[in-house]
Amino acid sequence: METRSNQVLVGSVVLALLVGLLLFAVWITGLNTEQRKCFDIYFSQGVGGLNRGSNVSFSGVPVGQITRISLLPNRPEFVWVRIEVDENTPILQGTTAEIQGVGFTGVSEIQLTGAVKGAAPLTAVGPQGCPVIPSSSGGLGALLNSAPELLDRIQRLTERLTELLSDRNQNAISDILENVDATTRTLAQRAPDLADAVGDARIAARNAAVAANNVAQLAESTTDLVNQEGRPAAQDLRRSIASIQQTTANIDALVADARPGVQSLTKSTLPEVNRLVRDLRDLTSSLENVSQRVESGGVSGVLGQPKLPDHKPGRSR
Repeated sequence: METRSNQVLVGSVVLALLVGLLLFAVWITGLNTEQRKCFDIYFSQGVGGLNRGSNVSFSGVPVGQITRISLLPNRPEFVWVRIEVDENTPILQGTTAEIQGVGFTGVSEIQLTGAVKGAAPLTAVGPQGCPVIPSSSGGLGALLNSAPELLDRIQRLTERLTELLSDRNQNAISDILENVDATTRTLAQRAPDLADAVGDARIAARNAAVAANNVAQLAESTTDLVNQEGRPAAQDLRRSIASIQQTTANIDALVADARPGVQSLTKSTLPEVNRLVRDLRDLTSSLENVSQRVESGGVSGVLGQPKLPDHKPGRSR
């Protein structure tokens, strides 16, 4: 009888535990009813420190976790990371994802940034079935990616410094320093001469200033003279030019008025005068002939030629 009662007690405890476990499972299921959205991120850099289940933050606020990490099947140079975030997380156009380290533990997380108010939600589905968030290099990952290039530049800088500090260059630098030292000593010895030269330069500058002032006064006096004397002379010159222009206009009018008379004199009077001159020349020539005849033969020479004596044939001496 006692054994049976113990078995009933054990059975009751086990049944109570099973009921409690069932209730706990139902409660947990009720807590995890929140909706989540998936997004894909493709990183061209190493993703060391990221694991499945790593945290996903938006501006420092935890919003989800990583659900898958693998190489992209057809593009092994990219790492495919799928994340799930709360449905209310503002994944908008312009949002980017980068890998950031968490302290000095070597653990990393994905940090989402770049949400802009008023931007459209990121809904375009990528090749893996979820919207794609662009990746950006930043933080420790960017530093690690640039480490080889940085080391190469440091190496080249070291080589150039080694070449710069070679024995030949060191000797050249030593010679330069010795020349600078000698030049400094020479300048120290010539300090009094330099002081005199500086004093002369100051005197020359002062004289130049005085000369410039005199030139300015002379220019001002010249301006006044031009304003006082030049303006009346310019006015007289303008009046003279106006008189000359008026005289020229009068001469042009006189020539225009005399032009018909000149044309008439040229066309009619001058030909008649020429004919009269020719007639006078002919008359003068005739008078000269008559005068010559009178001188040589008297009046008969003018009236006609003298008659020859008659000749009778048959008479002889």
